[in-house]
Amino acid sequence: MAIAKRLQWFLDAAGVDYEILPHPRSAYSTQTARRSRIPLHCLAKPVLFEDEYGYVMAIVPAGRRVDIDRLGAQLHRQLELATEAEVDDLFQDCDAGAMPALGTPYEIPTVYDDALRGLSDVYFEAGDHDDVVHMSGDAFLELLSGSIHGRFSRSMAEASMR
Repeated sequence: MAIAKRLQWFLDAAGVDYEILPHPRSAYSTQTARRSRIPLHCLAKPVLFEDEYGYVMAIVPAGRRVDIDRLGAQLHRQLELATEAEVDDLFQDCDAGAMPALGTPYEIPTVYDDALRGLSDVYFEAGDHDDVVHMSGDAFLELLSGSIHGRFSRSMAEASMR
């Protein structure tokens, strides 16, 4: 696939510099980072939530997990994980389980964790399990301008102790 069509259209329309990098097939974000030799903190991982008001995509570094209580409190919402069927329905131009870390091309409100600020490089799934999008951290944050951001993630070790 290389890159999801809606994502490609969005990136090209935004005029940002990016590249598509192939990697050995992977099933989840930490495996993508390892197989691509990308530092976990530089791989942006999306998590889709929903509530009575609709969907929201939260983006965190791959080495962190969304603290749903903290995120819900910041957004004043009662969030729960979206189902795999809902994700597949919303991201029809993507392989199952490979949604990109940008909600705007899919008209999904997006929030991002402040741990993604200040990175020189950011990578995220291109819509399949074989490619990542690479761009500067500044370009990534520019694409997220207008999105709410805050601190709502925990390290994997911290999350497993809860």
